[in-house]
Amino acid sequence: MAKSLYVCFLLLFVANCLASRDQGRQQQQQQFNECQLDRINALQPDNRIEHEAGRTEVWDHNQDQLRCAGVAVVKRTIDSNGLHLPSYANAPQLHYVIQGRGILGIIFPGCAETFEESEESQQGQRGERGQGRREQQEREERGRGRREQQQGQGQRFQEQQQDRHQKIRHIRQGDIIAIPAGVAYWSYNHENSPLVIVSLLDTSNNDNQLDQNPRRFYLAGNPEEEHQQQGQRQQGQSGKGRRGQQGQGNNIYSGFATEFLSDVFQVNEETIRQLQGENDDRRNIVKVQGGLSVIRPRESRQGEEEEEEREERSRERREEQERGHRRGGRGGNGLEETICTLRIKENLNDPQRADFYNPQAGRISTVNSFTLPILNNLQLSAERVVLYRNGIYAPYWNINAHGILYITRGRGRIQIVDHNGNQVFNDDVEEGQLLTVPQNFAVAQQAGNEGLEYINFRTNDNAIINPLVGRTSAIRAIPEDVLANAFQIPLQEARQLKYNRNEDILFSGSESRSQEGYIKL
Repeated sequence: MAKSLYVCFLLLFVANCLASRDQGRQQQQQQFNECQLDRINALQPDNRIEHEAGRTEVWDHNQDQLRCAGVAVVKRTIDSNGLHLPSYANAPQLHYVIQGRGILGIIFPGCAETFEESEESQQGQRGERGQGRREQQEREERGRGRREQQQGQGQRFQEQQQDRHQKIRHIRQGDIIAIPAGVAYWSYNHENSPLVIVSLLDTSNNDNQLDQNPRRFYLAGNPEEEHQQQGQRQQGQSGKGRRGQQGQGNNIYSGFATEFLSDVFQVNEETIRQLQGENDDRRNIVKVQGGLSVIRPRESRQGEEEEEEREERSRERREEQERGHRRGGRGGNGLEETICTLRIKENLNDPQRADFYNPQAGRISTVNSFTLPILNNLQLSAERVVLYRNGIYAPYWNINAHGILYITRGRGRIQIVDHNGNQVFNDDVEEGQLLTVPQNFAVAQQAGNEGLEYINFRTNDNAIINPLVGRTSAIRAIPEDVLANAFQIPLQEARQLKYNRNEDILFSGSESRSQEGYIKL
């Protein structure tokens, strides 16, 4: 009897596994069907949202090539003293800082508030705050209400409490920043020039258990919806997405009852209505009057920052090796013991940081799960490509990832070829355009007279390419006689195919160029 029950349980378990596998296959098949692309286009943003202190430009994630890659892309410009309100998304994110400097706060759940002010600095810092926004808002609008509502020990504790919060990071041009799915963050521009960030959301990632639609959840304000769903596309073309009804906010607190939140926060209902964003028309990026005062270390200059980053990477490698020794040599995933102090950014702007360099062609800097371990969890990576005038990135194919290219500067020409040898893209690209290179499709790039720079987001934490030309190419790995017979050419020409180019993947341009400065592909 027991044996029969065991067999029945085993059969039920196997059937359940097969059903789950079939369901997974159906989901994969649906995604694979999105990649039947006869034509790829260089995309401009489809929607632009103006905020009080900046703007958001959004590419329609329902575009065929973005659905193929399973991603959504947003470009955010934060003006001086602009605060991008705290929010989280249903998918892992990679941010690239195109321009400017700022600060970033990430709220890792369960981690300690390691930044705190001392009693000596508390009075001075609060005095500075009193000169700006806090003096006006707390004394005139909220101060009276709080003094009336909060009395006794609770009030005395609040007055004596020093501010403390989780770690704040400085960000600057060239930074790649990794944000896990469901983790909230905020950013602020403390400089005079704009802070510009392009962001990729990997909606096809396993960490997103909703659907392929990107969703952003705001913790404050009355934000405008950035990623419109199918039924909202016509509404969004006018430059406005869905917002909360008049007098009602659109953040995550807005849906809760005011009385309930007042009870759980132990504050008055007027404060809760502010929390819920009622009658707030500032949208997603707000202006901080008088500047933002937070606890943060002194910002170092670029050279010091780069040295600190190198030291941090070395320290992280040493810690990982020590953890591996304690486990008897078993390597960890870089996450389980260091989530609260995890390094979440890497700067790709320094030429000395380049992984590939050719003084006549350009340089390439990559970041993957080996250089930034958090990417192992996100299953994403990136490369920054800088091609000098007429420089060529050798033709290659992506072995295990889609590539999503955002042009940050200059002009050039890109060609993409599908599995049938058909050109699905052969055109010029320029700053501000977005282009998808599907997995296994072949691609070649050449800069124009102005050079060409772009960030390439990839949907694998250890993305691998296979060049078609050069020292590490597939051609080099094939015997000469095989090449001669495959291409029906003499053996001497087969040798030329293999050995004429000794560079790796960055080539200088040929003498025969078009008027634009690059070879017509």
